[in-house]
Amino acid sequence: MHLSRDSDLPLPKPSRILRPVAESLRRHPRRVTTTLAALLLGTGVTAFGVAPLAPDAADLPVRQILEEVQPLATAPQTEVLGDFRFNLFRTDSTRSSDTVDALLRRLNIDDSAAAAFLRSDANARFLLAGRPGKNVTAEASDSQQLQKLSMRWPSEDDALFKRLVVERTGAGFTSRIEAVPYVSSTRLSSGVIQSSLFAATDEARIPDAVAVQMAEIFSGDIDFRRALRKGDRFNVVYETLEADGEPLRTGRVLSAEFVNAGKAFQAMWFQPPGKDATGVAHKGTYYTLDGQSLRRAYLSSPVEFSRVSSGFSMRFHPILQKWRAHLGTDFAAPTGTPARTVGDGVIEFAGVQNGYGNVVFIKHRNGHETVYAHLSKIMVQRGQPVTQGQTIGLVGATGWATGPHLHFEFRVNGQHQDPMLIAKQSEAVPVPAAALPVFRQVAGDVRMQLQAAASITQTRTE
Repeated sequence: MHLSRDSDLPLPKPSRILRPVAESLRRHPRRVTTTLAALLLGTGVTAFGVAPLAPDAADLPVRQILEEVQPLATAPQTEVLGDFRFNLFRTDSTRSSDTVDALLRRLNIDDSAAAAFLRSDANARFLLAGRPGKNVTAEASDSQQLQKLSMRWPSEDDALFKRLVVERTGAGFTSRIEAVPYVSSTRLSSGVIQSSLFAATDEARIPDAVAVQMAEIFSGDIDFRRALRKGDRFNVVYETLEADGEPLRTGRVLSAEFVNAGKAFQAMWFQPPGKDATGVAHKGTYYTLDGQSLRRAYLSSPVEFSRVSSGFSMRFHPILQKWRAHLGTDFAAPTGTPARTVGDGVIEFAGVQNGYGNVVFIKHRNGHETVYAHLSKIMVQRGQPVTQGQTIGLVGATGWATGPHLHFEFRVNGQHQDPMLIAKQSEAVPVPAAALPVFRQVAGDVRMQLQAAASITQTRTE
């Protein structure tokens, strides 16, 4: 059947609904499209937002389960605990007033057999011999019976320490003394001068031995007796030698930086690999970070860091009671302080001579001669070769001396010279050319270490 456009026949019901929509779409297509998109999007978002993600917990089934548990028997547990034994460890330091019994009491040990053994054993006598302050570690049973006791102390060998070990065995106690290598560890620290070098190192908890080494290292550039200023600062990296985890002695300063009056001085320990032209292994010494040796032909002082009581100048003589030229330098130091040669040489005289008292004359190259007077003890003989830093005697007050000190002279072709000036002017030796690549690599690491040490002062201040 064919229907014309103008037909009066009724349209189907769906056509009546869609005709207005179609007419609106034809007249306003953009508006209708936008409205429809918003409607669909909103519907989608709403559906997403309200859709449940999981079933409601209240609708889940609940089941209760009961199980019977049988406890373990307590009797076997009690028996095991009754047989259990444990050892206790304790450490204490020896005192000048200590006896064996007093030491054991502080270690919480009640063992008459152990006390009797320690009083009679030849090795155990080292417990209370020598200086007090040695750390003693004891291992005891829960009934306060000694099982093992040990103590460590430095030996004459810089690389080894001594260890006393006392142990309980089935037949009683045994003892032995062992020589054991140190374990070296590296420490970084820094400080600021407020009054003196030693006060600054004490504040930073740096051992005195490190302060002495720093004074020695930079003695050719800094007068630590007169030139230090408040606000000077230093950074240092040094070795600590440990015995069974216990710091027992201070090792070598590995690197250091000292800022004096705004000028920075740096040093590092370096031993060039290989041998020199004579076939002798190169000696280790301190160098600046650009490769110049800080080891000069002469040390600036014949004793380790000490006070100059009288310099190279005119002075009023305390014995002759008149003004006269003082042709040397006096170093105040206690009797028995080691006196050392400032350079390599040969002993020219060792004995007693007029106002010098016990005196040593050392002949060096190039017409140089040094004199060490008022010694309490002479430890070298005429004709003996000596090397820089070697102990030649002990400080005293023999001859014309009002108190213990070392009188030191430096002569060039028989003429007296200022020892401090000679030490500063003595030549330094650079790093051998063949060792420069290795040196530069080590120097780079040293710079980073010193920077890390410097940060300690900043952290402490903050």
